[in-house]
Amino acid sequence: MTGLDTFGRTVDRPAAPVGAMEQEMDRRPSDSSGGSHVKLRKELGLVEGVAVILGIIIGSGIFISPVGVLQECGSVGMSLVVWTLCGVLSMIGALCYAELGTTIPKSGGDYAYILEAFGPLPAFLFLWDANLIFVPTTNAIMGLTFGNYVLQPFFPNCDVNSASVRLLAAAAICILTFVNCYNVKVTARLQNVFMVTKVSALLLVIIVGLVVLCMGKGQSFDNAFVGMKTDPGQIAVSFYSGIFSYAGWNYLNFMTEELRDPYRNLPRSIYLSLPLVTCIYVLANVSYLMVLSPAEMLASDAIAVTFANKTLGVMAWIMPLFVAFSAFGGLSVHIMTSSRLCFVGARNGHFPGSLALIGQSYVTPMPALVFLGLLSLVYLCTSDIFALINYASFIESSFILCSICGLLYLRWKDPHRERPIKVNILVPVVFLLICGFLVFMPLYVKPVEVGMGILITFTGVPAYMVFVYWKKKPAWALRAIARFNVFTQKLFLAVKEE
Repeated sequence: MTGLDTFGRTVDRPAAPVGAMEQEMDRRPSDSSGGSHVKLRKELGLVEGVAVILGIIIGSGIFISPVGVLQECGSVGMSLVVWTLCGVLSMIGALCYAELGTTIPKSGGDYAYILEAFGPLPAFLFLWDANLIFVPTTNAIMGLTFGNYVLQPFFPNCDVNSASVRLLAAAAICILTFVNCYNVKVTARLQNVFMVTKVSALLLVIIVGLVVLCMGKGQSFDNAFVGMKTDPGQIAVSFYSGIFSYAGWNYLNFMTEELRDPYRNLPRSIYLSLPLVTCIYVLANVSYLMVLSPAEMLASDAIAVTFANKTLGVMAWIMPLFVAFSAFGGLSVHIMTSSRLCFVGARNGHFPGSLALIGQSYVTPMPALVFLGLLSLVYLCTSDIFALINYASFIESSFILCSICGLLYLRWKDPHRERPIKVNILVPVVFLLICGFLVFMPLYVKPVEVGMGILITFTGVPAYMVFVYWKKKPAWALRAIARFNVFTQKLFLAVKEE
């Protein structure tokens, strides 16, 4: 019998389990408008996979986070230890996600894994937090970094106007949302171009630092561990800025269904990307500290510009240009990958069905992209980048912890499941312990940020009960939702995935 589901979509049978639902999607007949199946295309190979990971990781973080890490660590030596350990932690996590991504080869990353292991409510809470906190927050951070570095050369002796920075950030988010709506292949090709500028900027920093080292002028490493903070909670907080700079090592898992031969290309992309990023980041921080004193670093809003002004003379203008392109490219690929999380959640009935529509002309999840773009603009109401980093890092670390718990739980619950990649059990156990330290130790150091993150997470429980669990809604509410879905479908010239 035909009726309306929770989000107003027409159905003619009871809802099937998620696994059956996705199998059913693959068997559906073609749509009436085009005669062919409508699915997200598999357009990403190994090179594109590496570019996606590097494109997200090497974005804005390495040009702003050194200040945050040094501020929380209190010493030069400990800041380098934190940067190295953040790289090692990311590599350990990437090994775990290689197993998760090939065992559960579905788009959506952590959402798909938590759903498979623990069911719909925890998965919905991840989706809720992702779309309310760390996805739009990260977009806002990257946009603000882009704006800061574009405007910094025009205000060499004074602070940049925050309203101007936010306007530029908003323009960047809107432009890149449009580009991602237009074509996935175009966005992937842009990453190859932006990758050159990102690596060029960091290589320039590293080479200049090596020259200064050879000249014997670096002073920051004398008594490198003097002033180091020893409070465990403070050390955990110092990891947040570093972890933010490495964020993105798990984002290719959001696009597994668009990856050609994911069993080979997903782990290879991870194995190639993470060691390279760790080496570049540690060397870049050494170079910063060879040129700038800790006091100069802590006083800088745009550390790469300050670095260039002290070392490059009349060519100092090239650094903010490189960094602006780097942040712009990182924002582009983050918008692309995070929209797939929203898309998959809507496809599974955890978000409005209109967000699971695909644009007919360009075969991209246009409604999900626009929805996240609008949320990202909301977070531009503040220009305090480090406060945003603490919010995003705490919540994201919490759900990465849940995903690793899911890996261990599935090892126990379903030991005979096919696992094309199976890491040693010690790898996820060690990663779980480290994540637990990073999640729980800052509770008393940053109680406001942590408390707000927990509060926002728990607001997802009543939202789940009303919008997902409660099936027998009033007829007028279902009709209103159905009309909104039809309006969205017409607005974006979009169709359901077939």
